[in-house]
Amino acid sequence: MAFTIAIDGPAAAGKGTLSKGVAAHFGFGHLDTGLLYRAVGRRMLSGEDPIEAARGLMPEDLDRPDLRSPDVAQAASKVAVIGEVRAALVDFQRAFARRAGGAVLDGRDIGTVICPDAEAKLFVTASAEVRAERRYMELTGKGQIVTLDQVLADVQARDERDMNRSEAPLKPAGDAVMIDTSKLDIDTALGVAIAAIEAKMPA
Repeated sequence: MAFTIAIDGPAAAGKGTLSKGVAAHFGFGHLDTGLLYRAVGRRMLSGEDPIEAARGLMPEDLDRPDLRSPDVAQAASKVAVIGEVRAALVDFQRAFARRAGGAVLDGRDIGTVICPDAEAKLFVTASAEVRAERRYMELTGKGQIVTLDQVLADVQARDERDMNRSEAPLKPAGDAVMIDTSKLDIDTALGVAIAAIEAKMPA
């Protein structure tokens, strides 16, 4: 059975954690599509042309340990506004979405552009301040030296770029279920997500 779950939202809203939890609950495959853009951004930082990097992306590029760094995150946001980069990565994502056994894809344009016909769509969000605090705790927990103000500025800059780009801007699909995680713990948010998805499944 092919059943696609599209989960979109801004940085650090919790969509990655929710997506992994949803995939584990239903036994579906999971693709963090942001990693595709991070991998292209990482190759760009190494001096490659981003369009060529996207066209030549290999599965092992997604396994690099340095894809979660702030500089790679900013590079990912910059390459994501390039239409040719997005086009090169669309087929990869759509093929995964229709894999047998079900698929969960999380990103910023899954429900609107990549999989507009997905059986279930969620849009996961939280306030910029809450998201910045989460990202700050994550980064400092890994030993990175950043300030909360720096992280908040990064989150706001990325939101601005993601929401206002001409190619596939970040926005909820018209039929997406909205989940604001600002005041929810992960278990509660996951329960809300699972209930929303189960409501879309055939009886």
